[in-house]
Amino acid sequence: MLCAIYKPYGVLSQFTPEPGSRWRTLAEFGLPPRVYPLGRLDADSEGLLLLSDEPGLNTRLLNPARGHPRTYWTQVERVPDATALKQLAAGVDIKGHHTRPCTVQLFDGAPDLPPRDPPVRFRKNVPDAWLELTLTEGKNRQVRRMTAAVGHPTLRLHRATMGRLKLAELNLLPGAWCELNAQQRAMVFEV
Repeated sequence: MLCAIYKPYGVLSQFTPEPGSRWRTLAEFGLPPRVYPLGRLDADSEGLLLLSDEPGLNTRLLNPARGHPRTYWTQVERVPDATALKQLAAGVDIKGHHTRPCTVQLFDGAPDLPPRDPPVRFRKNVPDAWLELTLTEGKNRQVRRMTAAVGHPTLRLHRATMGRLKLAELNLLPGAWCELNAQQRAMVFEV
């Protein structure tokens, strides 16, 4: 079984609560028994999260050697210039690791996302922008660390796709999930 959930902000990518944590868990969303997350999204990130009860899918999807793409939409402080975008695309050094090259583009406006609760902090004197980054690796807090490394801290982070499966095409609201059909499942594994 392969499921997709629109993981909302403020939810850990796990079923067991962290002692003393203010964050919710996946346990409250009525997911099928014995599924586990394929990868993770931090509690302060949102978007497409896949879950499965099938052994081996984690490696198949997340091992960087397989080059499996995932696309993120990130709202950042200030508008990145061409130099910052080229640095991101070429890879940046974070915590002693040079990230793999990725594709990056600046949105014209903002993606169509539901409002976040709580909303992102608004600063009247600091503009923001949205970027689309497609990565083939997933280090801990990688997108946030990459954008910060080029001087544009992330304000909001949303995973939009895994493989060719787009969260927007699943018509899920934050907190909703579905079991993927054969066509959707095939799209997950397309590169």
